[in-house]
Amino acid sequence: MTEPVGRLYLVPNALDFGIDGASEAVPLDEVLPLGVIRIAARLEHWVAENARSTRAFLKRVDRIVPLARPVQQIEIVELPRPAKGGKSAATPDLSPLLASARGGADLGLISEAGLPAVADPGAALVQAAHAQGLEVIALPGPSSLLLALAASGLNGQSFAFVGYLPVDAAERTARLRELEALSRRAQQTQIFIETPYRNGALLEALLAHLQPATRVTVSCGLTAPGAFTRTDSVSGWRARPSALPADRPVVFAFLAG
Repeated sequence: MTEPVGRLYLVPNALDFGIDGASEAVPLDEVLPLGVIRIAARLEHWVAENARSTRAFLKRVDRIVPLARPVQQIEIVELPRPAKGGKSAATPDLSPLLASARGGADLGLISEAGLPAVADPGAALVQAAHAQGLEVIALPGPSSLLLALAASGLNGQSFAFVGYLPVDAAERTARLRELEALSRRAQQTQIFIETPYRNGALLEALLAHLQPATRVTVSCGLTAPGAFTRTDSVSGWRARPSALPADRPVVFAFLAG
């Protein structure tokens, strides 16, 4: 007789991680479906990008649907940290993190914000789960990348997420010109993110090095109080500049004219 195995649930998080006061101002059931919250409430085993933020998430869940166990009794294991400084490292064996699912218990995977495994290190655990024949279930919830794209008015039929741009000014300029040429040739929207304290510097770089007709979108603090999205040509941004906060996540995008 085959022993029962658990499932790996990809549980979306709210997008307000790191935004002061936002987690208190926005009830979780305003950004996540109730069905997702109910599943999160019953899970007793988690793999997380950050255990502390996961406990905070579960406390928000508990205000709406009581947890199956007290937060202190729920197992939360963190994903291995990526190597610092861009150094390559051997891919870690993630099999031990799936032990509870192999033993028959459902397991949750959660990111610090948004959908796990999208622009997130959890993708490696999902790959390991498939390799072991475990059922993977993605639950619906907010993705800052797709929300920004939807609100941008840029091409939603062809787009690419390119992660972070280089910090070095010369390398960043070269990368922007490469991406703008690709965007113009393929009419493809280019989407990227930045560490919040460099939001302003990145916007300045975009306006300095992209062509005047290229349309640039900034989506700031999505789903949190004070969120906004603005799309304008580079020339429009230059004529009507906007300051960006240094403490809120921003999704940037552009489409070459």
